[in-house]
Amino acid sequence: MVRRIDVTGADGVDLAAWELAEPQSGGRDPRGDPDADPGAAESAPGALLLHGLMGHAPHWAATARWLGATHRVVALDQRGHGRSAKPPEGPFTHEAYTADAEAAVERLGLAPVTLIGHSMGALTAWRLAARRPDLVRALVICDMRASALGAASQQEWEQWFDSWPLPFASRADAHRWFGAEDPWLEHPSPARGDFFAEVMTEGPDGWRPVFSRRQMLLSRESWIKDAHWEELAKILCPALVVRGLDGELGRAEAQEMVRVLPLGQYAEVADAGHLVHYERPESWRAVVEPFLAALPADPYPAVKPFPGEARTFGP
Repeated sequence: MVRRIDVTGADGVDLAAWELAEPQSGGRDPRGDPDADPGAAESAPGALLLHGLMGHAPHWAATARWLGATHRVVALDQRGHGRSAKPPEGPFTHEAYTADAEAAVERLGLAPVTLIGHSMGALTAWRLAARRPDLVRALVICDMRASALGAASQQEWEQWFDSWPLPFASRADAHRWFGAEDPWLEHPSPARGDFFAEVMTEGPDGWRPVFSRRQMLLSRESWIKDAHWEELAKILCPALVVRGLDGELGRAEAQEMVRVLPLGQYAEVADAGHLVHYERPESWRAVVEPFLAALPADPYPAVKPFPGEARTFGP
């Protein structure tokens, strides 16, 4: 059963957090002991899932289904997204997103937490891991670059947002446009259509996104001018960098991120674009699950050698 938990983030912003998984039935503890107290779910290691720009917590549903067997899984609607508040004046900065995630970890009692983030959510996750190593057990970075994107990237996004034929007449029309007709697409992608159709809501004149495109551009502003290599070097926990073979994070940059991370490992998923976890959920699981299973029992292993640095999982 999905359960919503209201969390107060930075600046008093109201955030919606979602427990997307629960222990399996039959008195089975989420860590696999059939004789354990069913109430032991609260003591299972915590995992916080952070979606990317324009995403929402339910995009993690497939991940939560298997991760819930070993963790207490919480997915956060980040500010400006999903059911969380969308303050007209923000702020929509790295600092605000990171402070929100920190508040969620502390107020929900998830520490030492495994942070799993996609795109913008991955950036939020690794900033929190660098800022509060005492809270973070492990980190999974999904298809997010550490280098600055450049001003041209922001201009391209402004033009892309302007090209959206809003409002859509139906959710199906939104699915068709994002999955097949969007000029940004190189080839049809039903999964991309699904992804965007999920974040459309019906209004008096048709279907529009649940987020503000202006706020999304504000969220990207610091991406275009800031690089994040120094933060990666400060992360003390084991970290897995995952890229889609056709995603936005190139192989050379991903491998350099692994080199900079003190306890970095590398994986890539074939036949996947930017939405790795969403469009290829089984392949995503195949690279992430072994990494999590191999974590040391000690949640703070940074002072110890961690075997397998820069290992590659998957195809």
